[in-house]
Amino acid sequence: MDFKISPESLDIEKIKDLLNNDVKLSLSNESVDLINRCRNYLDHKLENNKSPIYGITTGFGSLHNITISSDQLNKLQENLVKSHACGTGPVVREDIVRIMLLLKIHGLGLGKSGVQVETVKRLIDLFNERITPVVYEQGSLGASGDLAPLAHLVLPLLGLGEVTYNSKRYDSGIILKKFGWSPLELRSKEGLALLNGTQFMSAYGLYIVAMAERLSAIADITSAISLEAYDGRPDPFFESIHSIRPHKGQITTANTFRKILEGSQLISRTKAHVQDPYSFRCIPQVHGASKDAILYAKSVILTEINSVTDNPTIFPEEDLIVSGGNFHGQPLALIFDFMAIALAELGSISERRVYRLIAGQRGLPEFLVANPGLNSGFMIPQYTAASIVSQNKQLCTPSSVDSIPSSNEQEDHVSMGANGATRLLRVAENLEKIIAIELFTAVQALEFRRPLRSSEFIEDIVRSYREKVPFINDDKVMYCEIEKSIEFIRNMKINL
Repeated sequence: MDFKISPESLDIEKIKDLLNNDVKLSLSNESVDLINRCRNYLDHKLENNKSPIYGITTGFGSLHNITISSDQLNKLQENLVKSHACGTGPVVREDIVRIMLLLKIHGLGLGKSGVQVETVKRLIDLFNERITPVVYEQGSLGASGDLAPLAHLVLPLLGLGEVTYNSKRYDSGIILKKFGWSPLELRSKEGLALLNGTQFMSAYGLYIVAMAERLSAIADITSAISLEAYDGRPDPFFESIHSIRPHKGQITTANTFRKILEGSQLISRTKAHVQDPYSFRCIPQVHGASKDAILYAKSVILTEINSVTDNPTIFPEEDLIVSGGNFHGQPLALIFDFMAIALAELGSISERRVYRLIAGQRGLPEFLVANPGLNSGFMIPQYTAASIVSQNKQLCTPSSVDSIPSSNEQEDHVSMGANGATRLLRVAENLEKIIAIELFTAVQALEFRRPLRSSEFIEDIVRSYREKVPFINDDKVMYCEIEKSIEFIRNMKINL
């Protein structure tokens, strides 16, 4: 299966397809023409122009006033890549690095960066052969692009750094020899084009927004089971109440609940109580606001991945080489902070529902076991959820409000969007655990409502869940069941 890189915009579904299937990339004729036209223009400009051009005939950052002789321009680009490979910390997971590769290939294929076609093709070779550069989480300020992570991404082009291949780590030079590839000699501007850009932040953003959309949908399903187990009221999900406050996410959430609960004996029975706590009554408003935040974040990320974010940018048709700031990660940094808060709130309200279910209210036994006292039951899963919720609150301190000047203050305001991106993944992974604990608790609580039945949709999920996680009669080691719950929601098919 083949996919041709072209100026046509990428979307999340297409990227998922490229990553999850054995798709081989190649350059379209249009992208080859754009790349060659830009490179030829730059070469002609360097032959006929004596004025300094930032990053091409000068040093970088605060060294922009130092002119480099023409015979050293290639060495300048090689030195740039080597010197900027200063990443540290945990290794970035391979699926995110592959997104980085794809996004860098797509960005260079837009033909505004001045690279050689051969350079882009080598990046494509790495992607097609599933050779994944070793990239580290820490090192990017999220301005001037993701310099350190992208330097690690492209070190293998020079036969430097490390890669993962067939689940083993190798020195890049060994893998180049295996495939009969020679290290590339970077020409003027190429190192800068490879290192400037927001592909580290954007790759995290794409990965997490897909994860967030899925977790948001699962949060709706899980909380609907909790609502049934808690003997909650249907009124807060009536269409009329949301039509007079028509936030898109709120309306979507309420509509989802009406579909999920259709045909339920529990939701339709007469209630002794006239009102539910906010953690149940305000699900459409809280879950809906998070949906809206995720949707906005997605729109920003899609704009970003289809943009040219290196510097300087070359416009052959206008005879322009412009040094600007498209590498600055502020648009991403802000939405990463926004999305972290939105996901943390889904976890926060989830934990409150867990607490209500174990509190011995509305005919449910304390801690959801038949003999509380002798058994602690679901007491401590709620502790675990509360601990994770608290950690997420701590992680939601915004990254985008921080800035530390660099490069002798030539780069005097940075986005810290890369820190926001890696932090956001932790928040999303924490949310997954919290939702799994709510599902574990909600299905247990639902059993105490028998013989009444919930909707066919919910009963199907409960049936599948019970194949993995049993009803808890007496105390047992619980972390195993929580892990099974996490695995269950990772594999859950969502058909709403």
